[in-house]
Amino acid sequence: MKILDRYLARQFLGTFILLVLALPLLFLITDLTDQLDRYIARGLPASAIAVSYVYFLPQLIYWGFPIAALIATVFTIGNMTRHQEIAAAKAGGISFYRLVTPVLLLGAILSVVAIGIGDIVPIANERRVELLESDGGYVNPFRLNLVFRTEDGRTLAANRLSAEQNEMMNVVLESRIAADSVWINSSAHFAYWNPESGWTLENGYLRWIDDRGTETAIQFDSLYVPHLRETPEELLTTSTEADAMRYRELARFIDTIERSGGNPAEFRVYLAQRLSLPLAVLVIVLFGAPLATSSQRGGTAFGVGISLAVTMVYLMLFKVGEAIGSSGAIHPLAAAWSPNILFLAAGLVLLWRVRT
Repeated sequence: MKILDRYLARQFLGTFILLVLALPLLFLITDLTDQLDRYIARGLPASAIAVSYVYFLPQLIYWGFPIAALIATVFTIGNMTRHQEIAAAKAGGISFYRLVTPVLLLGAILSVVAIGIGDIVPIANERRVELLESDGGYVNPFRLNLVFRTEDGRTLAANRLSAEQNEMMNVVLESRIAADSVWINSSAHFAYWNPESGWTLENGYLRWIDDRGTETAIQFDSLYVPHLRETPEELLTTSTEADAMRYRELARFIDTIERSGGNPAEFRVYLAQRLSLPLAVLVIVLFGAPLATSSQRGGTAFGVGISLAVTMVYLMLFKVGEAIGSSGAIHPLAAAWSPNILFLAAGLVLLWRVRT
């Protein structure tokens, strides 16, 4: 790295780290002020509240990444513009594009870091919910007239599912062996779930039906079903909050909803945003670098105001896209990525207009 590259990287990272540590404290104080009365009314000990906010820090840092990245970019490039350092670099034969390359590379690295933090957030949030004894888990522990397509392609039907009691009533599990043209049908009055062994059918019949309609049946008192791997919570399909699941868990949950005949549009938007939100750090750095060269006359306060306004509009577009994508009006990928595409296009236009 050249001296100028190290100078830009040091200025950018110093401001970014300061902000990414300070902004969560601001969010934390705001949330604590709003929620403290409720915590006291519920009799929560001070130690549990304090530890819960430690677990809340990854979420706050994750939210603060785009804001910190844009303000750090505006501060770094804006100060260099005001002090004529950019003009001096251009006079020395260094173009603006080459000048901001270290900042853009750092933005790309921070986007990858944000993806990693985003995968830690669900774990920390789950621990926080446990400490605060909130109503986590599924919303409705019962489901009637369940029809579900399992992970291995079998069809499951039940009159009633209880995730509290880990049982199903009047269960039918059907599958087909394509090579032999044989249908296998398992029906039982009850099915019980054990976290260690899985599902067991009680008091039912196991039938084989070939392509000629010949049926062979065996009555059983108890039948272990190892290929039925879905838990009662997964069979409820709408039970888990997206914020409490990691990327792979959320992808599997979406597949579960589809196999049960549900509409996973809302969760597909969440899944796409797990990548689009972290990559917003790089996009917003690219947008902020040329923006800073046109706001040098306003001073520090003006730069902070512009940065906060732009970031709030950016995050608001993510929320609007989430609502539109969840309703099915547009494709979930378009809903999740349209803010990035919009700001990327605006950033490229600003870069094109900058005097190099």
